[in-house]
Amino acid sequence: QVRLVESGGGLVQPGGSLRLSCTASGFTLDNHAIGWYRRAPGKEREGVICIGSSDDITYYVDSVWGRFIISRDNAKNTVYLQINSLRPEDAAVYYCARDFRRACPPLGYEYDYWGQGTQVTVSS
Repeated sequence: QVRLVESGGGLVQPGGSLRLSCTASGFTLDNHAIGWYRRAPGKEREGVICIGSSDDITYYVDSVWGRFIISRDNAKNTVYLQINSLRPEDAAVYYCARDFRRACPPLGYEYDYWGQGTQVTVSS
């Protein structure tokens, strides 16, 4: 049974940092691309970033380049998203998701499995 569980969300002041974790089970992590997408209230889901099985990284939002760092530890079945210099517009529920392929999806949200999400709130 494929399962993805996110953790690490919370309330952070603008300019602060968070590290989100995505723990996977039920499949071999290093055979799949894993990505993060987010959904803010009243907005469509938005692909954010993805890491392929070869550690190739795809950014889907220009504003996160240099601030969002994705990494994977296949031995721990975990993918991490380090978010730095948080902005109010980063506030959303962040979802970890799996692609059935090794490469990242073209639009950033065409995944076959995803977790329940973790809330990121940015406020002073």
